[in-house]
Amino acid sequence: MGFTLQNIDWAEIWKGTQDTLTMLGFSTLFTVVIGLPLGILLFLTSRGQLLENRWFYSISSFVVNVLRSVPFIILMILLIPVTKMLVGTSLGVKGSIPPLVIGAAPFFARLVETSLREVDRGVIEAAQSMGASNWQIIRSVLLPESRSGLIAGITITTVSLVSYTAMSGVIGGGGLGDLAIRYGYQRFQTDVMGVTVCILLVLVQILQMVGDRLVIKFSRK
Repeated sequence: MGFTLQNIDWAEIWKGTQDTLTMLGFSTLFTVVIGLPLGILLFLTSRGQLLENRWFYSISSFVVNVLRSVPFIILMILLIPVTKMLVGTSLGVKGSIPPLVIGAAPFFARLVETSLREVDRGVIEAAQSMGASNWQIIRSVLLPESRSGLIAGITITTVSLVSYTAMSGVIGGGGLGDLAIRYGYQRFQTDVMGVTVCILLVLVQILQMVGDRLVIKFSRK
């Protein structure tokens, strides 16, 4: 089949794009909401930090590593019963969000932990010497000092989620990935495959560009 734009159902392409953006938006939001506190806890309970707790860190770190190591396609299949329990279905946009979040949150948590480790230890000790509580140190020292790193982590995670949303189409997750599978692969419509790939490439470029600009804007000179 030749590549032509004449036979493409643009309404389907537009709906697939909307579904992908919906999955991306909600999964990024929940990933940050879950991954940020988890990353902070991983940092605080690690060796030599404010809330050092070897057992908590070892267990949580193991769980994070396990979830990060499972390929996303397999993770989606394994989480089908959990997804049905949470949202009532494992298909479509709704059924894709829980596995997207569970797959991305541990990854983002590690990025958060890494960003916090780059904060100057002297700044934390100075805050402690002035009587700041742990919460005040987190809010007024750790998060502001690691802001550019956290934004970079969110950008990397969001870009990864774009590929995850595309992979979710393999098991009926909806969005552009679903279109690429149903039309581009199963019906050999290379034009649909080409358009979906181009849209995903443009989306990734926009996300990366916005993220890079925000990192530069909030970086301390």
